[in-house]
This record gives sequence, C-alpha cells and structure tokens, in this order.
Amino acid sequence: MDKKIKIKIDPVLCAAWLLAAVSAFFVHPGKDYISYIDWRSLGILWSLMVIIQGLKENSVFERIAEKLLSKVKGFKQLVLVLVFLCFFSAMLITNDVALITFVPFSIMILINCSKKKAIIPVVVLQTVAANLGSMLTPIGNPQNLYLYGLTSMSFVQFVSCMLPYTLMSAILLVISVMIMPKGDAQIADKGDFHIVKHFGSKRQVIVYAALFLIAILSVLRVIPWHVMSIIVFVIILGMDLKILFRADYILLLTFIGFFIFTGNMGRIPQIHDFFMSTVSGREFAISVLLSQVISNVPATLMLSGFCKNYRELLTGVNVGGLGTLIASMASLISYKAYASMQEKNVPRYIIVFTVVNLLFLAVLCLMHMLIFAPIQ
Repeated sequence: MDKKIKIKIDPVLCAAWLLAAVSAFFVHPGKDYISYIDWRSLGILWSLMVIIQGLKENSVFERIAEKLLSKVKGFKQLVLVLVFLCFFSAMLITNDVALITFVPFSIMILINCSKKKAIIPVVVLQTVAANLGSMLTPIGNPQNLYLYGLTSMSFVQFVSCMLPYTLMSAILLVISVMIMPKGDAQIADKGDFHIVKHFGSKRQVIVYAALFLIAILSVLRVIPWHVMSIIVFVIILGMDLKILFRADYILLLTFIGFFIFTGNMGRIPQIHDFFMSTVSGREFAISVLLSQVISNVPATLMLSGFCKNYRELLTGVNVGGLGTLIASMASLISYKAYASMQEKNVPRYIIVFTVVNLLFLAVLCLMHMLIFAPIQ
C-alpha cells in the first residue's frame, strides 16, 4: 500500500532563509556569519521550550486550571478564569504554550457546560490575553527573550517598560468579559471541569520545576546560559529523551535565517544607512505595522539591527501582536483549535477576532502616543 508522506512547509522559515540566501550574494559567506547569531538567546529559548514541554506532558498546567475552576460559581467567573489563565501563564510559559494548553481545554469545558455560543468570544479573548500577558516578562515570548539579551536591560527595567501596557491590557480584558452576554449565569455541574484524568509523574514534575528555576536564573544572568543548557540537555536526555524532540526547531532555524539576513544587511553601508534613517525615531509605528504583515517575531529580528530606541521597538512588537491573524503567530494556534471543531463558524471567528484585536490595538497605540511617546 502506498503511503503518502506529508511535508509541512513553514512560510516564515522559508522567507527567512530565502532572504538569507539573497543577502549572501552581496556579503559572501565567511566566519563572520557565526558572529551574527545570538547563541545565548537560542540556547535559553531551546532550554525553556523543552522544560515547558516536559511540564505540559505531565499535565501540570491543566491541573492548575482545574483547581482554579473548582472555585467558580457563575458564567462570568468561568470566563474570567479561562481568559486570565492565558494572561498570567503566558508570562512564564510563553503565549504559544498557554494557547496550546488552555484553548482546547476551554473549548471542552464550554461544550461540557452547554456554553457553545461563548466559544468564539472566549477563545478570541484568550488569544488576546496570551499575546498581551506574555509581553510583561523576558520569557513571555521569543522576541522579548531576544531583545532582553540584546539590550542588556535589567529585569526591573524590562518589566517597568512593559508594565503600563500590561495593566491596561488587564483592564480591557476585564471590561470585555463583563460586557459579554450572560446567558445562563449558573454553572450546573462542577464535574464538567474534570477533563484531565492523568497528571503524570511527580518525580518528573519536580525535576522539570527545578530545571525551570535554573533557566530563569540563566535568563537573569546569574547562571551562564551554556552551563544551564548543558544541565538541561543531560538531565532530560537521561530522564525523558522524547522531550528533546518536542522543541520548536522550526522557530530556532527561523531565528538563524533572520540573523544571517540582518547581519549581512548591516554590512552593506548604503542599505544600513537607509534602514537606519527610515526606522530611527519611528520604531514603535514601523514595528506595529510590519508585525501585521510578517508577525512580530520576524519584525523584531529584521528591525533590531537598524534602530536606536530599543524600548520603542520592544513595546511596538508586543503591541503589534494585536491586529491581523498573523500579527502574532501564536494567534494561529487558537484559530486552528477552533477550526478543528465539528460545529464551527470560521467567518464569524475571523470577524470577531479582527474587531476585538483592532479595538485593543487602537487603545494601546493611543495610550502610547498620548502618554509614553512624548516622554521618550
């Protein structure tokens, strides 16, 4: 019997390496290429990926969610818990993992509670919450981790930069939940929240939690990143080999492609000067707009070599994760989870997603222009 092998082609990865290949015609490959790559960011990002995947495999996050949901009494409380699970967890486990974990979990809970009409608004708000909650910390998303290393900001400086936007985002999320139609305000059976039957190995959970703390210390520059990466590799190799294959290696390769492209562009004086004059002083606006087209991680990598105000770039690419469906690639996780349902209304999802995202984007951009841009 013939077996068809499906090969998944990632368009962002292809674009990154196409740009890298084109740039190589202008700056021929050499030993300088190695210096383009931010190995620290890649090493920490890889380590966090496998550690968090290990915790996820042991259903740690679902168990926390079920404990929180056991206290829920009404529909609005249920939605608040589901939305803010994504908001707060994304600060530590990244927006991608928060959505991969809690969106399917939430869909099952809403179906069990006979709240199918609430699935679209809840999933959309969860997506917004994950993208905005993740912007507070250096480990919340890949662009933050990269910029945190590039700029050598202290942890306090980083958080203080993003805190006003995070607080405003939390206020907007609460308002959004409060204005949702109530429907049947009561939750009939708390048994509807018990979805995960197996919570994994306590020993593995303890080990992964310890590795996570070590990774955080590496992010904070207490432990050298290469020492931390070796510790993570050796321990997981001996304890849970399969987890080493669960990291997002496509994302890591995408980073390398963009590193080569931006490194080469920076060595061509005419192009470097053009991008510097174009981006300088407009980091926030350009990063928001570029994120709408190519998503915020590639936008960060492309613009980081041509800007002077990294705080503006940091806020721009995080706020720029709102807007279009591809402004943050994490948003596609929620979309795919919803689109996989048997009963679905994809056009309505896209409309609601776009309207909600644009409203949040407009408020945060207005806040930036009126309050923060004048004091930069």
